[in-house]
Amino acid sequence: MGDSQKAILNILDDSSAEKLRIEATQKAILNILDDASAEKVKIEATQKAILNILDDSGAEKLRIEATQKAILNILDDIGDERDKADHLNSEMAVEIAERKRVEQELETQQQELVNSNKELEAFSYSVSHDLRAPLRAIDGYGRILTEDYEGYLDQEGRRLLSVISSETQRMGQLVDDLLTFSRLGRQQLQSSDIDMTTLAQAVFQEWSALDAYRALQLELKPLPPARGDRALISVALGNLIANAIKFTRNRDPAVIEIGSRQENGLSVYYVKDNGVGFDMKYAHKLFGVFQRLHSTEEFEGTGVGLALVQRVIHRHGGRVWAEGKLDEGATFYFSLTDMKGEL
Repeated sequence: MGDSQKAILNILDDSSAEKLRIEATQKAILNILDDASAEKVKIEATQKAILNILDDSGAEKLRIEATQKAILNILDDIGDERDKADHLNSEMAVEIAERKRVEQELETQQQELVNSNKELEAFSYSVSHDLRAPLRAIDGYGRILTEDYEGYLDQEGRRLLSVISSETQRMGQLVDDLLTFSRLGRQQLQSSDIDMTTLAQAVFQEWSALDAYRALQLELKPLPPARGDRALISVALGNLIANAIKFTRNRDPAVIEIGSRQENGLSVYYVKDNGVGFDMKYAHKLFGVFQRLHSTEEFEGTGVGLALVQRVIHRHGGRVWAEGKLDEGATFYFSLTDMKGEL
């Protein structure tokens, strides 16, 4: 091989080596570029992460600010509620003080009323008791005049003495009723179980015997037992039955019904008659002392009987009321506690 060929081969070898170096350089550059690109991606990712962190920080800041604002609002509301509570407490304190004052006044008035009632009862008892003696004297002198001086009196004189006697007796009955009424306010209740059917039968027989000439028809229903003061319940029943007998005087037949019913857990008893009845617009006057719906000329009485009934029933924790219609009769009701009730 000549020198020229060797030179050419050397040149070619150098060219190949150069080409390899260039390719290596290119590859290195490409690697560098790839690394740069990857680094760029990392940088961009880092930037994005930083931005996300900044966004999260902003959102967290907003949440913190919102939370702070909510807390401030709650504190404001608590302050408002505290102010309202303080105002309400002040109002309640004033109201409680006012209520205590009113309760104290009511208690004082109630005590004054109790004292007044006691004084009135004592006065009524004293007056009624003191009236008995002069009434007995008047009645006694009237009988003496009638028996010993009848021959000296004309018909008008005898009539006047008869009027004096009857009015004295009526006044005596009124005094007795007032004494009973006064005594009922002070009498201690003696509680016991009461066979109301037996009691009603006995009381009716007692009062009907006073009008033995009349044919009185009794319709007595079975009555539930009650608990109370037997003597006082007898007084109440007696007055109701006596009224029924009296106000059926012009009825033939005179029918008196005694029965009961249950109402709100209480036994309600009634005495019903087919007598003259009454106008319901005057029902509120029935149970007042000295209140009468009929004149003395029509029907005798003192106007105390139904007041006695009301006092007895009220003392037993019950109530009394009436229903009626003119010329069609009346029904009087009263309630009592059952066998388990306490006075």
